[in-house]
Amino acid sequence: MMLSLVVPCYNEEGNVEKFLSETNRVFEGKVENYEFVFVNDGSSDGTYKKLKNLYAENSNVQVISFSRNFGKEAGIYAGLSKAKGDLVCLIDADLQQRPEVVLEMLDVLNSDEDIDCVTAYQEKRKENKLISGIKSFFYKIINKISDVDFVNGASDFRLMKRSMVDAILSMTEFHRFSKGIFSYVGFNTKYIPYTVAERESGESKWSFGKLFKYAFDGIFAFSTMPLKISTFIGFLSSLSSIIYLIVVVIQKLAFGIDVPGYATLVVLILLIGGIQLFCLGILGDYIARMYVQTKHRPVYILKEHLEHDNEEDN
Repeated sequence: MMLSLVVPCYNEEGNVEKFLSETNRVFEGKVENYEFVFVNDGSSDGTYKKLKNLYAENSNVQVISFSRNFGKEAGIYAGLSKAKGDLVCLIDADLQQRPEVVLEMLDVLNSDEDIDCVTAYQEKRKENKLISGIKSFFYKIINKISDVDFVNGASDFRLMKRSMVDAILSMTEFHRFSKGIFSYVGFNTKYIPYTVAERESGESKWSFGKLFKYAFDGIFAFSTMPLKISTFIGFLSSLSSIIYLIVVVIQKLAFGIDVPGYATLVVLILLIGGIQLFCLGILGDYIARMYVQTKHRPVYILKEHLEHDNEEDN
C-alpha cells in the first residue's frame, strides 16, 4: 500500500529540503512505500529550484509547478489529482505539521477499517487571542448556517483513503473551500489532537485580510443563508416603511401634527438605499461566482510536472 504526501508550497525555499529529510528520518523502518507530491504554487523565491534538485536526487518525488500563484486550494486540488497512493496525506512544508503525526494517523487508520479519514486538529491554538476568537466565532456561525459540519480547529492536515480522495476530485467547482468539501463528501472521519510546531523557516502566508476573505469564501460556498438574510432585511425594511407611513398619516389626520420634513426624508432614503445596496452586494457575490463557474476555467494552469514514471511534462 502506497502513501502519498501532498505538500503545497509557496515561497518555502528554506523548508522543503528539511521537510523531506525529516520525513525520511521519521518514516525510516516504519513506512516502506511512499512518495512526495510537491506543488509549487507560483513561488517567487528559490522554492522551484530546490524542488527540482530534490526531484533529481529522489526517485519518490513528484514536482507540480503552476504558471503563477493560484492559491493553496488550487495546490491541494492539483496535488490530490496527481497523487498515486492508496492513502493520501495533506501536509504543510514548514514542519509545523510534523511527520510523526502522520505515523499516528496511519496507526489510527489501520486500527479500524471503517475509518476513511484521520484529521488532526489543534487543541490549543498558538495564536493571539483576537485571531483565535475570530476563528472560533467563524466556526460557530458557519455551523449554524451550513448543512455540513465544520470542526473547530480542524485543519487541512489529514490522511485519506483513495475512495475519499476520488470523491473530492469529483467536485470540480472553481471556487474551492476544502474544509467544506471534506465534510460535504462524507466518509467516516476520526479527529485526533496535535500540537503545532514552530516554523523551520519563513513566516506564515496567512494575513488577517486573507483569513477574513477565506472565511467569507467558506460561507458563500456552503450556505445560501446570506440570500435569506437579505430577503429578511428587505421585508423588514418594507414593513418599517409602511408602519412609518401609517404613523405619519395618523399624526396628520388625527392630531394635526405636521409631517416631518426634509432631514427625515433624507435619512430614510439613505437608510433604505444602503439596505438595498447591501442586499444587491450579497446577490452580486453569488452571481459573480456563477459567472466565473460558467466560464469553465481551470482551477490551476500547469507549467511543468516532473515525475519519474513519466518524464514528459504534463
